Amino acid sequence: MLRRSGIYALKALLELALDPPRWQSVSALAEAQDLPGPMLEQLMLKLRRAALVEARRGRQGGYRLRRPPAEVPLAAILAAVDAPAGSLIALGEGEDPRPSDRVTRVLNRRLLQALERELDQLTLEDLLFDLRSARAAFSESGGLLLG
Repeated sequence: MLRRSGIYALKALLELALDPPRWQSVSALAEAQDLPGPMLEQLMLKLRRAALVEARRGRQGGYRLRRPPAEVPLAAILAAVDAPAGSLIALGEGEDPRPSDRVTRVLNRRLLQALERELDQLTLEDLLFDLRSARAAFSESGGLLLG
């Protein structure tokens, strides 16, 4: 499972990706995605330090994406907020594992490598496409739109 910080960062950046040129305040992002404002503020600072977003002070300020969504890999977002892929899979490092534990460790390492490759390839644009597709497939009442 993704850490909460990773989920919140992805949600906030998806919100920014919906309207990339617009500056959005932390409070607007938090309200739009139902996220806790104080935690989101800390995450946005980390994302700014990682050069994924830019910040502007003042009444018309806030945050916006520094690069187009297609140029923002999910791995970079998760790494910026201390929620890397390695946190998703327990590698079970031990001193002298039993043979059955070694098999599990090898499998977990292979799964982690595959996950890291996928997160390096997936971008914010990919998630945005999935979000828009899901929204288009369902009516406002929550039912599936057919035809």
